[in-house]
This record gives sequence, C-alpha cells and structure tokens, in this order.
Amino acid sequence: MPKEYGKTGLGKNGIWVGPVITGLWQMADQERDGRHFDVDQAAQELADYARSGFDTFDMADHYGSAEIVAGRAARILEAEGHPAPTILTKWCPSPGSMDRATVRRGVETALERLGRERVDVMQFHWWRYESPEYLDALAHLAELRDEGLIGALGLTNFDAAHLGIVLAQGIPVASNQVCLSLLDRRACRDLADVAEANGVRLLVFGTLLGGFLSRRWLGADEPADIPDWSRMKYKRFIDTAGGWPGYQGLLETLDRIAGKHGASIPNVATAWVLGQRAVASVIVGVRLGENDHRDDNRSMLNVALDGDDLARIAAATDSLAPIPGDCGDEYRRPPFLTASGDLSHHLGALPPVFPTRRIGERQIVESGSVWEERAGFARAVLRNGRILVSGTTATDPQGQVVAPDDAGAQAAYILDKITAALDALGGRREDVVRTRIYVTDPNDWQAVSSTHRRYFGDIRPANTLVAARLIGPYRVEIEAEAELP
Repeated sequence: MPKEYGKTGLGKNGIWVGPVITGLWQMADQERDGRHFDVDQAAQELADYARSGFDTFDMADHYGSAEIVAGRAARILEAEGHPAPTILTKWCPSPGSMDRATVRRGVETALERLGRERVDVMQFHWWRYESPEYLDALAHLAELRDEGLIGALGLTNFDAAHLGIVLAQGIPVASNQVCLSLLDRRACRDLADVAEANGVRLLVFGTLLGGFLSRRWLGADEPADIPDWSRMKYKRFIDTAGGWPGYQGLLETLDRIAGKHGASIPNVATAWVLGQRAVASVIVGVRLGENDHRDDNRSMLNVALDGDDLARIAAATDSLAPIPGDCGDEYRRPPFLTASGDLSHHLGALPPVFPTRRIGERQIVESGSVWEERAGFARAVLRNGRILVSGTTATDPQGQVVAPDDAGAQAAYILDKITAALDALGGRREDVVRTRIYVTDPNDWQAVSSTHRRYFGDIRPANTLVAARLIGPYRVEIEAEAELP
C-alpha cells in the first residue's frame, strides 16, 4: 500500500506544511533582466494551487516578486473563505552586525512585502560561518518568534556541524531547508543524524534536478546551451556526479521502476526522497503562467517503492561520484554548484572577520578576546610563510561560552574561528599541517574527532589529542599550524 502522506507540524505554534511545497524561486529567473511579470495574474494562479491542495508556499527575499505574489494570493483565498496558505520565506543578509534592530528590520521587510502580520516560517541563511554573528541573528529571530512576528524558525543550507552549534545554543529550530536528490545525497549522512536526533524536519529542494529527472531527458543528447538558471545549476551537479553517461544510467533505472508502478520518473525520484530520514516535505518549483505539474505532483504521493526498487536505485546511485562536502557547501566554497557558478567574487568581497597588524617582520591577527590584550598574545601570527594559531576556545565576541554542554559543537565553532584567522593572513584551511586538541573530559574525544574530520577529512594534517585541565569553563581548546604555498 502507498505510504500515507499528511501535513507535518513545525515548531510549537501550529504551523503545518504539506508533503509537497510549491517553490517560487524561479520567479527570479522569470523576472530576469527587467522582464515584465503580471503579479496579479501570478497571484491568481498561485491561489489556484492552494485550492487544489498545494497550500504551502516557499520563497525568499531575493526571489523577485515572490513575497508580493504570495501575499496577494493569500488575500484572494481569505476573501473566498478559503484557509490561508502556509507561507515560508527566507532572510539572507550579508555577514555583519546582527543587532536586534537589524534583525527586526529584516523580518518587518518580509511582512510588508507579504502584507501579513506574521511570517509562518522564517528561514535563515548565512553566507560565512567564520562570521559568528549568525548566532546573534538567530537569538533575535527566536525573540521575534516569541513576540508573534514569526510562527516557526527555520534554517536554510545549514550543514550538520552548524545545525549542531545552533541547537546546542538552545535556539528553537524547527526545520532546515537543504538540497537532496538521488544525485545529491549529502543530507542523508551526518545532517540526517543531527536532525533526527533533535526533531528538526528537513524541507528539501532540487529533488528533480530542475526538471532533469524526467523522461524528457532519457536518451537525449547533452545540452550545449541551458537558458534557465535552475537547469544551469543542476547541470553542474550532473557533471560533478560523473557526467551525462552516469546520469543517463540513473534515468534508465528510474524509467524501469516507473513503468512497474505506472508512474513517472519524477514520481519515483520524489518517492525515494520522501522516504529518507527526517524529511518532511519536498519543494517543487513552478514557473507561474508557463507550466503546471499539479497532477503529476499528486501522483507522486501514491508511489510506494519496495525493497527491489530501492536495491536497483542504490546500485545506480552507487555508480555515481558523491557530491563533495556537506549541505550548503556549494554556496560557501568550491566547487560552487550554483546557477552562476563561481561565487568567489561574491565571497571574496566580504571583509575579513578579524583585523591584522604588523609587528616587525610578523603579521598578527587579533580576534578581540580580552585575554589577548591581558596576556599579551595574538590569535595568530604569520612569519616567513608559516601561520601559528594560538589555543582557541569557543568564546563568542561578547565573551560568552558557545554550546557550553556540547564538545563537538564547541570544536566546530573553534575551527571556524581558526579558519577566520587563517583567512585574515592569506591562508586557507587546506594550508593547515598540524592541529593540537585539548579536551577536559576524555569521553568527549569521539565527538570532537568527528568534528575535526568534517573540517579536515580531505586535508589530513598531523594531529595530537590529549585530555588536559583547561583554564576556564571550556570543554575543548584547539591550536593549529599552517604553511602557505
């Protein structure tokens, strides 16, 4: 029998999302280069999705007129006496100060565009983990949730380590929106472990690779020119996973399974994703006024994959190269698997997290810790192409201990701080040749080592880990050495 798919509750304020969420990211592409877009007509079409049962909408502050259209659609439905749709949006600020006024302004801007008094789910994206202000932003967003401006607090494109940090800070995260498909299975690993253990639901996009997981492309020649942003992005995923031949092999397997079930390739691909741990919903993008896949979206909920189906899918995906890194890495470090490709110009324009200054032949980094001044040391020192990073703890810019009860989360925060120090001196994590780790409790060694693997598993510096009596209320302290090429 097919699995029964109902709505999933997010948070404690009665926010419910459907198993299929209507995604509006392609509105940015439809309005590209100043193209005219009839927002009133789009609102009528979006309202019709809700009338058909697809009454959960996903958007962001940078998806063109999406928030305006969704708000108008909601008012059309309410005027008809139809239940209001659930609206999820995103706030994607540039790294910098995240004081209470800045965060409130971000939420109020969304409310103004939506024409509503509450954002059902506000999802937060952060470009650079080395900038620790994301914890300030999330703490203020939690306050706005308590105030009633937000129904539930979500994240978008957070990896396992940083979801762990946020949760260890006691921030009430209900969801995390990430990429997940048969070609990109990163969310099935460490992230699923953290989400499942903490009741965080995954809302996943990219399930159909922008339309590439469909029979239209079975046996088709590799496209030389791709006009829309969504397919530009997911063609990079196909290339990274092994190229067109491997992708065609996956399509052939899905087509055989689809024939067995009297279903489509998108139905099978989506049924597989909905069966993964911690997944609550798939987000299916629409191009309002251009296509309509509601009937096919409804059919996907009737597909039940059996053991033989799953084994055949596993054989096909095992032949593909894994997408590197963890969820969201495509936005933060190479390979940049996004529509625009290389984001180094964007990330390179962000100022260093820490200032530097010169003392004689040495260049030093100062992180602002009160102890650097009191004890007379630098966070990091560069001399003759070698960077030495002092013992670093999980202390935030206000002097508070981050994740006081979670050694693995502390280690992640520390390694972000070390990465920021390296970056200020022209280094990278890949330049690290040695790390030394000190833990207060020997029982924390596995959690800390697991975090170290996430950061250095492909780099493999020399490492020492010892139990020690640390000064202060810290579970972990880490130092590092790097050599510039």
